Amino acid sequence: MNIIDKFHNWRRKLRWNKQYKSGRWDNLKSHTEAVRYKQIISFIKTYGKANPSIMDLGAGEGVLNEKIIDLEYSYFLGMDFSSVSIKKANKKKFQNSEFIVADLHTFKPIKQFDIIVFNEAFYYIHNTEKENVLKTMINSLNPDGILITSIYREGTGCWEYFERDTLKQLDFVTVKTNDEKTYWKIGVYKKL
Repeated sequence: MNIIDKFHNWRRKLRWNKQYKSGRWDNLKSHTEAVRYKQIISFIKTYGKANPSIMDLGAGEGVLNEKIIDLEYSYFLGMDFSSVSIKKANKKKFQNSEFIVADLHTFKPIKQFDIIVFNEAFYYIHNTEKENVLKTMINSLNPDGILITSIYREGTGCWEYFERDTLKQLDFVTVKTNDEKTYWKIGVYKKL
């Protein structure tokens, strides 16, 4: 990213912190969003290994962690750009879980994971960095690990990055709601 893009990225971080403070993202806990989380969890249960290590990119306040209460996991790492959301997640004291503030553009996980979820985060990555970020995350998957990507609406400029020799698409669905303008596309991929 050039200096102007870095500046805009910094401004986005300030805006998200302000929005999390104001409750703007409380809708992530809504019934409408629950259908999306249900599909992500279904993919985890169907395609993931038992007792997996999970990394949630775009974890926010830890909503995915709240929703997987009936799933046993060995370790859960939630990462988000917003320090305000991560503080809220850490206050919940989830078992076997850790939440950190990081920027996807530069984040390098220090361990391997069985499951990595791009939780409404991939389209926020600057176009010049999408390839690098995706390669970093694929390299952070254990052998036979899975990558789940949830994208609001069409995800223009995103899905083509997942069509590669190092990933095999296992499943892909469109999660619809009562509002025809509110839907998500969710894909699950296996590391080859």
